[in-house]
Amino acid sequence: MTGSPSSGSDGADDADDAKAQRAGVRQEATASDAARVYQAGRDLRILDLRVPRGIRNALVALVVLALLGGGAWAVVRWVLPSYAPTYKTQFLMDATAVADSGDADAVAASLGTVVGNAGDSDALALRRFGGECGADGNTARLVDFGTDNRQDIVRAARQAPAGGRATLLRGIVQAVDDFSTTFSSTFALGAGQRAKQVNRIVVITRHGRDACDDDTDFVRREIGERIRAAGLDIEFRLIGYQVPENQNDSLKSIAAAGSNPAEPVFAHTQADLDAALAWSTNTEPVLRNATRIVDVLNPAVTRINTAAQEIVEGRLDEAGQNLDRAREPHIGTEFEDLGGRAGTPEGRDINDRASKLREQQKTVLDAADRLLAAARSKTPLGPRHAAFEKAATDYNTQVDAMNKALATLRAQAPAAR
Repeated sequence: MTGSPSSGSDGADDADDAKAQRAGVRQEATASDAARVYQAGRDLRILDLRVPRGIRNALVALVVLALLGGGAWAVVRWVLPSYAPTYKTQFLMDATAVADSGDADAVAASLGTVVGNAGDSDALALRRFGGECGADGNTARLVDFGTDNRQDIVRAARQAPAGGRATLLRGIVQAVDDFSTTFSSTFALGAGQRAKQVNRIVVITRHGRDACDDDTDFVRREIGERIRAAGLDIEFRLIGYQVPENQNDSLKSIAAAGSNPAEPVFAHTQADLDAALAWSTNTEPVLRNATRIVDVLNPAVTRINTAAQEIVEGRLDEAGQNLDRAREPHIGTEFEDLGGRAGTPEGRDINDRASKLREQQKTVLDAADRLLAAARSKTPLGPRHAAFEKAATDYNTQVDAMNKALATLRAQAPAAR
């Protein structure tokens, strides 16, 4: 078997990878330029309670009481982060459509499908924009962040009043400010916590320009400044629904203001809108989590390969150190989030593949541990080495299948059409 190193290695890892060329598990890079994962440090969990949402919310309410009664530092530092949402998504809806055009109904219908399939730990919110320039009501939060508010979002989208001018800048600026709120006036899980992975704003707009300020560069700078003031990364996913073609470039410019920018998707039909929203809300997180999992497991297996070669060469202490370093890949948050995205067939398939891949990585590690134990006890290595080679081959097969599944899913991106 042959091996190829993952990208981003330091000098020590390069040496490990060179040894892995002899040991043998093939690694294929799966990360794409459009897929970055934001993590708040190491995946450290003090509490990992798998309980129904209602009970979780009750527990968090008790946490708040503990905050009020004492021990505030410990609660904020250790307890609340374990309940933080993995993704925090605000939908920003263009409410300027003419009341009888049917466009508002189209957006509400699409939202109804995608929020129903959102991840279990996604904190979702809904804001609208549209009104008179300078008026207080030209953007408004319709539904606060929460994990149990899917029907509230659908209902609010259907009932949002239609009309007014496209106050796109004000809507985005206020949506960014919503992420800076420490605690909501209405307590809900995820309302005042930063996401473990990604904070994002998904904009569904019928306009590429702000009606109150057509200086696109100013709009972009203003949005960027608000994001920096918020002190966190916020991604934009802009979906232009029946946007006039002469406004496409200005919408692209606005999209570049967020972190990890992506080109806007221009939807012309209800089906286009459904696909674009489903991709941004649900499919992209599945791809991102699975890519991260593979990109962490592959170097771990490369290190195990290096250890196996060191065992064969008699360098047992070095082998033991490499096996210890390969033992704890920090991907718990990604697995937790991926497991909560079983609302779609694609989500279920990728989650199943990722779970099997992790188990196979453990099998490779166990086989290497047994090989090391045999070497230390002066037992012949042949049978143990053959078992390791089979485990490594099976891992290769599974990672190849995962890479193909991710490539197929990635090709479904609306921007690729």
